[in-house]
Amino acid sequence: MANLPITQFEEKIKETVEQNPVVVIIGETGSGKSTQLSQILHRNGYSKSGIIGVTQPRRVAAVSVARRVAQELGVPLGEEVGYAIRFEDRTSERTLIKYLTDGVLLLESLSNAELNQYSVIILDEAHERSLNTDILLGLVKRLVKMRASNLKILITSATLDGEQVSKFFSNCPILNVPGKLYPVEILYSKERPKSYIDSCLKTAIDIHVKEPEGDVLIFMTGQDDIEKLVSKLEEKVRSLEEGSCMDAIILPLHGSLPPEMQAIVIELFNLKLVLVRVFSPPPPNCRRFIVSTNIAETSLTVDGVV
Repeated sequence: MANLPITQFEEKIKETVEQNPVVVIIGETGSGKSTQLSQILHRNGYSKSGIIGVTQPRRVAAVSVARRVAQELGVPLGEEVGYAIRFEDRTSERTLIKYLTDGVLLLESLSNAELNQYSVIILDEAHERSLNTDILLGLVKRLVKMRASNLKILITSATLDGEQVSKFFSNCPILNVPGKLYPVEILYSKERPKSYIDSCLKTAIDIHVKEPEGDVLIFMTGQDDIEKLVSKLEEKVRSLEEGSCMDAIILPLHGSLPPEMQAIVIELFNLKLVLVRVFSPPPPNCRRFIVSTNIAETSLTVDGVV
């Protein structure tokens, strides 16, 4: 089991969920909400009476978090732990923990209004406030009245106004999970850059040449900027003198990236082919540059980033 800040609150979460049909959980990014809450409830027997469903606002998040939970529980993906996104359903009759997008849960509610297959519904990353999430908040409020005795609702977020949501659900309790995995130091640019893509490129290469091992996460505003920066970074890294610094892999990460594209086959200097994923550690003496939208700010935590 991962040692994350949220695991220290297991008893408190268990008690609060037992006593209340709806609970709001506010926790910082990296506290372990997405991967650990479903496991805490599973350990405490909630999966015996139905599936623990966890919604994610993005497909990439639903797939990667499901993979991580399956890995932590030591089960094949698609068996006890699965996911359902548009055009892809990796679940089975044995599935106890299911990660799915907001849209897929809404579709399921059309054919089964009471969502009887679920014993727990966790609306994760509710601060994203998409239309689907807002409709789901209204839907689960109605479900709580219909299925008061056998349904638990958890609403989680990194930044959500918990008071407002609590009020919407008849003043349900709010749990705060403090704690980051690592201290974060913030340094600001002293001047306003003419081009933030070029500025990011320069900073990334400076870090790569001067700093010790550790991955770098770069945020861009959208897919177009990500592709531009990935292309420029690849060109710049290739132009560095061989042997002057460690190898580098540049990986894009955005919501419309299909799961198979999250695996990139690269050729290192020793001509070995290595499969590298955004969510797997890099080969030895190699740094990953992950160029991402804000999906990696709140929906996903990428290990190895320093």
